[in-house]
Amino acid sequence: MTAYHFVAASEQFLTVEEPLEEVLRERRRNYAENGKSIDFWLVRQPAFLESEDLNEINGRLPKPAAAVVSTDSTFITFLKLRLEYVLEGRFEAPSSQIPDALASSVG
Repeated sequence: MTAYHFVAASEQFLTVEEPLEEVLRERRRNYAENGKSIDFWLVRQPAFLESEDLNEINGRLPKPAAAVVSTDSTFITFLKLRLEYVLEGRFEAPSSQIPDALASSVG
């Protein structure tokens, strides 16, 4: 299993109100310059939030929610500090509760 770290908030907040796109674009550019593989993803209405272990976080999020997921905990800590009004968490996948870390609950 792989450990994933995330910040989550309302989809409106992450995709419209905050300059998240700029932050992710800059990080992507930096990774390309340094030959590093992408280890972060924006997931709209993430299915992992529906797992029993994340009920508490899911219950506090405005819907629809979105999350930035990464295998890099330092990047997620940076986003938490940068974006401020987000919830932070972690999970492991694949598991019986979370078969696909990046799945969306949108049909």
